[in-house]
Amino acid sequence: MADSNHGDVELIGTWPSPFSMRPRIALNIKSVEYEFLQEQEQLCSKSELLLQSNPVHKKVPVLVHNGKPICESNIIVEYIDEVWPSGPSILPADAHNRAVARFWAAYVDEKCFPNLRAAVTAASEEEKNRAADQLKEVVVRMEGAHVEVSRGKDFFGGDRIGFVDIAFGSMLGWLRAVQVILGGVKLLDEEKTPGLVKWAEKFSADPAVKDVLPETGKLIEFSKLLIAAIRAAAAED
Repeated sequence: MADSNHGDVELIGTWPSPFSMRPRIALNIKSVEYEFLQEQEQLCSKSELLLQSNPVHKKVPVLVHNGKPICESNIIVEYIDEVWPSGPSILPADAHNRAVARFWAAYVDEKCFPNLRAAVTAASEEEKNRAADQLKEVVVRMEGAHVEVSRGKDFFGGDRIGFVDIAFGSMLGWLRAVQVILGGVKLLDEEKTPGLVKWAEKFSADPAVKDVLPETGKLIEFSKLLIAAIRAAAAED
């Protein structure tokens, strides 16, 4: 149950967005009750509430807590961790370990998401192959990070989901979808990334995750709508 002393909590987002998924997982970890206000799946118009709440970037997610907006997914997750300290900690207590967690979360945003998007929207086989190669490199790198950061535990955060798990795990649905979109390319490979294969299974099954992780089939269908919207916009230019 949510702590009534912390007031109303709303989250503006979209179901396909990995960035919207991050605060949803964090709120679930902390057992915070919230209302999920869905935008139009990032394809067309943006609500007045979103534009008022995030006038700088005009993007989801936005956490609105007691009428005050907080923007950017990783910042929102840190905010949730600080405001609801009674729940399980998301960031490590040790300053060095916190810095390492923030480093890998930033790596995911810099390297993983752009290549996922490139794979989905690629107009040629050459572009698809380039994106696939980049994604394979990222996943192998995250395999090494898991070995280093988890110290033999199930999650990057140790015995339970932590900051890096949320950052990288939010991309898991799209990683699975892209494997299909790219014609069966293996990104999570039992030979090359055995730790991540096990991690992905445990992450997906966690109570904080399983009800908010998008289904692969739904993401593939959404990707078709996204590509159609991009091509329509290009034709108008």
